Amino acid sequence: MTESIFIAGPCVIESAELLDTVAERIACINNRLKNDIIFKASFDKANRTSIKSFRGPGLERGLQMLADVKEKYGLRLLTDIHEAWQAKPAAEVVDVLQIPAFLCRQTDLLVAAARTGKTVNIKKAQFLSGQDMRYPVQKVIDTVEAENVTMANGDSIINNVWLTERGNCFGYNNLVVDFRNIPDMLEITPRVIMDCTHSVQRPGGGNGCTAGDRRFVPAMAKAAKAFGANGFFFEVHPDPDHAKSDGPNMLHLDDLEALIKDLKA
Repeated sequence: MTESIFIAGPCVIESAELLDTVAERIACINNRLKNDIIFKASFDKANRTSIKSFRGPGLERGLQMLADVKEKYGLRLLTDIHEAWQAKPAAEVVDVLQIPAFLCRQTDLLVAAARTGKTVNIKKAQFLSGQDMRYPVQKVIDTVEAENVTMANGDSIINNVWLTERGNCFGYNNLVVDFRNIPDMLEITPRVIMDCTHSVQRPGGGNGCTAGDRRFVPAMAKAAKAFGANGFFFEVHPDPDHAKSDGPNMLHLDDLEALIKDLKA
């Protein structure tokens, strides 16, 4: 059985102080639970509902802040990219490049990520089935094989293409999770992650920003595990009600360790 992985961090880089607070806690949880939680934060939220939404510090400053986290706390890093040109500089800092759900069919973005040799985590679009995700995965695999890309961690390409379930559109301003997508995606690649916080979003349901309901996050994680998920993604924040992005669906940082313990049990 593939050992479960955990990904956690704030939705967006708000400040160096926030990164320190969350990264320090994650490093402590890693030490206590003998984990290797991958630290996640976005340098730019380019897909927000409103033009007035907070986006982050941008590529250059954001990557430097993430590099500081890696140096100080020794955590592996994940960040998402929105344009093909961002893949190369991001790959110089992070260990996993994430493809946002809305962009999972963007061929140029997938090819650019594949060329870096880093692990690529592709989030399933809210309008696709789990079975549809074989095509984005194949774009990455074909690029690596055709261009003889060497994977940075020395592992096979199939172990370096991850898929993430994050729910499907269900009418307006709502998502629903069809957990059958998890076993379907496990037939495509051995690593399937449950995005336990974005799956409880109510997209655009907060008067120009995303709403959500974080109380369902633990249940999402446990249900996904029952369906075979072997990775769990949590956006966390020490004060989610005052977060600058995705606060309503983010897990409180204080609740992360207990939930990971439950999932490891």
